[in-house]
Formats: sequence, structure tokens, C-alpha cells
Amino acid sequence: MQILDLRNSAPGAPLDLPRPDLGAEGPVADVRKILLEVKSRGDAAVREFSERFDGVQLDQIRVDDDEIRSAPSRIPKALLGALTEARDSIDAFYRHQPAEVEVYSRGGIEVRHLLLPVDRAGVYAPGGRAKYPSSVLMTAVPARVAGVGAIACCVPPSPDGSLPVEILAAASLAGVDEVYRVGGAQAIAAMAYGTESIPKVDVIVGPGSKWVSIAQREVRGIVGVPAAFAGPSEVVVIADDSTPVDWAAMDVIVQAEHGPDGLAWLVTWSETAANLIAAEIDRLVAASPRRDETRSTLDGGGYVVLVDSPERAMDVVNSIAPEHLEILIDNADDLLPLVRHAGAIFLGQLAPASVGDYIAGPSHVLPTFATARFASVLGVEDFTRRVHAVRVGERGIERVAHHVAAIAEAEGLPAHAESVLMRIGEPTWSKR
Repeated sequence: MQILDLRNSAPGAPLDLPRPDLGAEGPVADVRKILLEVKSRGDAAVREFSERFDGVQLDQIRVDDDEIRSAPSRIPKALLGALTEARDSIDAFYRHQPAEVEVYSRGGIEVRHLLLPVDRAGVYAPGGRAKYPSSVLMTAVPARVAGVGAIACCVPPSPDGSLPVEILAAASLAGVDEVYRVGGAQAIAAMAYGTESIPKVDVIVGPGSKWVSIAQREVRGIVGVPAAFAGPSEVVVIADDSTPVDWAAMDVIVQAEHGPDGLAWLVTWSETAANLIAAEIDRLVAASPRRDETRSTLDGGGYVVLVDSPERAMDVVNSIAPEHLEILIDNADDLLPLVRHAGAIFLGQLAPASVGDYIAGPSHVLPTFATARFASVLGVEDFTRRVHAVRVGERGIERVAHHVAAIAEAEGLPAHAESVLMRIGEPTWSKR
């Protein structure tokens, strides 16, 4: 990991910190070509890109429903129990959302708030270096709570065209309606535009590689896509002399083991802690079964940052706007008010980000690439539309008619004005 010594820098001064590179125009241009090909050629393009990128010849793109339904019975009981508990935790969290005021009334006008779910949602579960049944739960369960009509799930297949049974079991537990053996940007294109095998959806969610995340960004406007850039994983760990060295080191590499293009940062105001934890990170990476994936992240996005104070540490955090922030110190709550930009925050030494990845309740689909400055965790609201229904009584129309007419006339829209004036018996140019 690289060392950044920010000690003796002015408190509150702007920080020019390194950021991961999405590849400038290279991947963007390539992703656009994939999207265009799938839009124009449908299944044929999906099959070609799947063979090129995943090494698979797809005969049947959609997974048989019976294969999905039987999947929970084909995984170990301990895993089934864990996935079921995770599903129930996610479901309970999203059903516990604060209720909005259903009806607002003022001066004879009533506005009713409606949250209408989309008809079809597409959820993406990444593959490649690992399998992610948790991502199926973390995307599909909020969609189901929202009341989405149908949920389609795309997953990268293995070279023989199969999907992990763990993925199919999670899809069954989450109530996914359709599963497709398609990954990468071509999966996003297929769900956005529709193909012969994959009907188009209204919303696309889910984490993935930078190619997948760029593809989601490119189809925004054609379908609904959350503002968050849900790309390669990121973590910032705040530590000091009170932090167990091995816990801090492990938590730095937890998100790094997902693979390249992410961030894994240790930030501390203790030089002793920095040295001990960095040495432990080296030891753990060497021993890790996923040492290659972990090193690929740490080589490009791994940093040990030395600062003068906890307050300056939070300046670093807010500049990065990380996906995961772990405050692994005594009295972690004292720093919480200083957090302005983070996807999810884990407080105290017993709260590793992995608890949030699997079972705390909120989705693990979080903003990356500094989009935590303006975007949020995936939620029920990403699958719904806010609609209001307005009812106007006699008192209401009499109270506002002249105000509406005055604004409408100022804007040069006489029909707008007349539509209210005629309702109070004062039409002007529309008189017969």
C-alpha cells in the first residue's frame, strides 16, 4: 500500500487525493458500442458478446423456472438458513420505513401522496471472480417490498452456461420472477432496450464492474437508474492506538478482495498504528486465498494515510466520499457528526462492513466513485414513483383562482388563467 503523509497540512484545506480511473473514454466508448449493438440486434448481439467476454455459447438465455424453484433444496442447510435470515432482515428493514403523510390539506385543496411501483425491475448480480447471492437479495427484496410487478435478474454465466446454485437459491427466496444467463454491459443493454428473450424493464439496479456501472449510467433516461454509481468496492478504515491491529488490517482487505479498480484506505493519526496495521495487511494478503484479487486493488487503490488529528481524518473521509466507512476506534460516535459524505457508516470495533454486506438490513448496493456526495443506498424509493392526486373543493378554487390567473397571465398563458376563472363564474375571453 502507498503512504500518504498529510501531517502538517492546514486543517480544512482542500485535499487533492488520488481516485480510481474508470479508463477515461476507452471503456465508455466500448460500452456505448455494446449498447448500440444489443439495441439493434437483440439476442444475436447478446450471444456474441457473451461468447467474447465470458467464453460461453448461450443456447438458452433464460433459466427454467423449475431450476430456480428447486435451488433452495440443493444448497447446504446452513447456507439456506443464512440466506433466509438475510432475506428476512432486509425485508424487515425496508418494511420499517417511516410512513409518509398520506393526505395534505390546506384551504380547500387536498393533495394525496401516492407511491406507485414500477411494472418491471431488472436487478444485476455480479459474477466472474466470485458469486454473489447476497447481491440478489440486496436488490430483489427491496423491489419486492416496493410492490414491483415482475423482477428480472441477470447474472454472468460460467463457460458451460450454468449459474451457481447459490444464486438461483437466493433468487427463489427473494421472489425473483425471471433469471437470465447474461452478464456485463450486454446484460444492462438487454434489460434497458429489450430483446427477443429478455423483455425490457423500467428500472435497473445492482452493483458490478466499471463496465456494468458505466452501462447503467449510459442507459439512464431510457430506464430508471439510481443516481449512485455502484461500481468497484471501496472502504476507508479509521483506526488509532485503541484499534485491534488484526481487525483493522482484515477490514482493509475485506473490500479489496472483490478485485481491481476499488479503494482500500487506512486513515490514522497514530504513526505506530499505521506501521503495525500496514505490516499486518501485508501478512494477511500473502496468506489470503484471494491474494491476487486483493493485491490488484491494493496496488492501484490502497493507501495508508497519516493525519494530525481525528478531525483531519474526517476531512480525508469527506473528500473521498467512500462506499463503506468504518470508524474502528473507542468513542466512534464522537466522529459521526463530522461525516458528510459516505455510503454506509460502521461504528465501533464490533461493526465490520461485512455485517452490512450481508445481514444488517439496508442494501449493500451503495454509492461508489465519490457519488456518495449526492447519492444514497438502494432503497424502496428506487422502485417507486412519487405521484400526487389533487382534489379541489369550492372553497379551494375560490381562494386560489385569481392567484393562478395572475401568474398564468404573467407567463403569457391565457388558457391557464381562463381554466380557473371560468370555474368561479368569471370567464373572460372564453365567453360565448
